Parts: sequence; C-alpha cells; structure tokens
Amino acid sequence: MNYKILLIFLLSTFLIGCEQVAIKPDKIETKIEKKYSNSGFALIFDENVKKIKKLDDRSLMIHHKSLKRKSAVKITNPKNGKSLIAEVKSNNQKFSDFYNSVISRRIAEDLDLDFNEPLLEIVLISRNSTFIAKKSKTFDEEKNVAEKAPIDGIQINDLSKTKKKEKKTTKEKFSYSIKIADFYYKSTAKMMVSRIKDETSIKNSKIKKLSQTKFRVLIGPFNDIKSLKESFEKLKSLNFENLEVLKNV
Repeated sequence: MNYKILLIFLLSTFLIGCEQVAIKPDKIETKIEKKYSNSGFALIFDENVKKIKKLDDRSLMIHHKSLKRKSAVKITNPKNGKSLIAEVKSNNQKFSDFYNSVISRRIAEDLDLDFNEPLLEIVLISRNSTFIAKKSKTFDEEKNVAEKAPIDGIQINDLSKTKKKEKKTTKEKFSYSIKIADFYYKSTAKMMVSRIKDETSIKNSKIKKLSQTKFRVLIGPFNDIKSLKESFEKLKSLNFENLEVLKNV
C-alpha cells in the first residue's frame, strides 16, 4: 500500500470545507475561528411550505440546519452584490438538504432574488465583529418594527394611477455546478472523483485547476434545477459537510 497517498487523502478529507489561509512566518495565530460560508439555493417561505416553523413575511429571520439559534449571518445575492444581516431563528426544522436555508419573503425581495433561481451566499458573522457592531442597531430596530407592525397598517397604492416603468431583464441560461471541495494536490482530487463514481451513479464529475496548489472537484454543469437537485440528493450518502452550488463555473 502506498502510505504517502493514504496520508495525503486523510489530510485532505480533514480539510474539506475549510478555507485556505495564508500565515505569515513572523506571526502565527494560535486561535483560529472556523468561518462558515455557503453558496446555494434558498427555500423562500410561503403558505405552501409545510411542516416548517413559520417565518413572518416581514422578518429578517432564517431557518438553518447547522448554525446555532440567534447566530448572525450575512446574506448576499451574488448576482447583484446586495446583502443584509439576518438571524437564525431555528436549526431543527426539516427541509431538503438541497436548500442551504429557509428565508422570509422580505429577505428575498430586499435582495432582489430570482424566485425561480434563489441563489444566495451565507456567511456566519461573529457578534463582536466590526461589521456586526455597525449593523446590529439597525437590525434590531427593523426586526422590532416587523414583529409589531399591524397587518391592517400596510397600505397598497393603486399602481394603475401612475405610469409603471417596465424593467428590462435578460433571461440568463440556467447553468450551475455542485462544488464538492478544493484540494491541495491533484492526485487527491482524482481520488475523490473516483470515490464519487464508485459510490454513486453520478458520472459528470470533473476537476478544475484554480492554481498550482488548488484543485476543485465539481459535479455538473446542470441545465435544469430538477437534475441539479437529484444529483445533490445522491451525494448525501457520502456525508459531505458543506456542499455548495455555484453558477457558471
């Protein structure tokens, strides 16, 4: 048995999902905080979503499967760069692993998400970070207003009285891939591709070279959301921690 290859594989498996960090020789951090981040499709809560704790349409709350309750997260629409701060309401709701979160309608509208392809990025933020310190007051105020505002206090303007400007949008081609992980060695990435082929029925895996020391294993691309979701579900048997959905890779 080639123990060198085995050692490399075990080390790479340990590092799956972790961000690569550059450490200066003269300054080594003894305390490293693992920062959760994920890119994927969200499930937008509405009356058709069953068996999931309700999210108020106007709230800045989300459901997530692994982040702790009351965790602060930055949510970004990668298509337009818009972002906001939200809070995890619950982490024990049951929904498909294909979705990286369940979000309120307000979050989707504030970020101008495509309701047919609600791709978003979620990053966990420490409560004592500078970013949260600047945004927390506004977040708390908006959350209180959303929770206390009476429904009959909302007014709807008659749009027929004003000339509505039509927004011209260009329909983008559906093209997404599933990111498995990034590896330091190409040989380790090849071993992962072999494992996927051997243990699942998925055959469209590939390796993308990002640099001399970074090789990304991808599944896809997919041209429709149904086949994307089916392949994502098949990968559950391999127990990956943080699969991501990426657009046009």
